Amino acid sequence: MPEHVSILPLMGVAVLALATVIWVVGLVRLLRRDRSEVAVRRDGDTLRAIPHQRRSGPAAESAQLTPEERAAFAGLVRQFGDSRR
Repeated sequence: MPEHVSILPLMGVAVLALATVIWVVGLVRLLRRDRSEVAVRRDGDTLRAIPHQRRSGPAAESAQLTPEERAAFAGLVRQFGDSRR
């Protein structure tokens, strides 16, 4: 132990080193446990956190257009179609 360093900084370094080792060991154990759980999961298994998906989508919405609205929409389609060339 160096003579010009008090015991408190040396103990602080030792405590930080010990905490780092404990953290690394815990992290490795956590990652290994997660990896083994993923390996055990089968194709048919579902994840609990994801809700079940619906088999069909929502009903399609539609609106009836007047002939003037159809003509205006067709004009917009032509206008935007010509500007992309």
